[in-house]
Amino acid sequence: MTRKPNLIVMLTHNDVTVPNAYDIFESCKDLEVQHWGFKNVGLPKDEMKKLVDAMKAAGKTTYLEVVTYDEESCMDAAKTAVECGFDTLMGTVYYDAVHKYLKEQNMEYSPFVGRVSGSPSILEGTNEEIIQNAKDLMAKGITAFDILAYRHVVDGEKLAREFCAAIDAKVCIAGSISSYERIDTMFDIGPWGFTMGSALFTKNFVAEGSFRDNLNAVATYMKNK
Repeated sequence: MTRKPNLIVMLTHNDVTVPNAYDIFESCKDLEVQHWGFKNVGLPKDEMKKLVDAMKAAGKTTYLEVVTYDEESCMDAAKTAVECGFDTLMGTVYYDAVHKYLKEQNMEYSPFVGRVSGSPSILEGTNEEIIQNAKDLMAKGITAFDILAYRHVVDGEKLAREFCAAIDAKVCIAGSISSYERIDTMFDIGPWGFTMGSALFTKNFVAEGSFRDNLNAVATYMKNK
């Protein structure tokens, strides 16, 4: 039996939150899509908070995905996530201090696994190393992971498949789910969910359509699978 994955819509293009993210969300909030997020780069904090408030008012679950790697910037991002009222912090390289802080704030922490660097990010490490990294973090109490499988330098699909088979946690495949074929693969592999952002802005599903048209096409396709 395949698990139906959740879609997290990211209002980001090339790992940066788009400047008109609020307007795009408002134009799409009636669609049957529960999970929404964006990055910690691209909008000033007051606009981030306004957008999170709008998402919350519409009954959505909210995610801040953070693509920074040193402890200080990861902690800053965690504090931003709390100040803005997000439900989950996704990304960051794992740090005990960030985990402790978010636990105290009752916020879910879904860190990256493996060696992540650059922006847009790349993921390095063997499949075995990445899986072991996740197991080590689960021993510290982590129950959710953000894995940049398709940014892996070797074979993203193989990594995603092996990781989801080995790790009993809330796994989100982040980045580069950009076609119906890859959505089908997500249904086959069975993660908790996956993110999609740039593919909706580059109109990969409805070539002449708006962001809303593309998102609606994806949501309808997933609902009917």
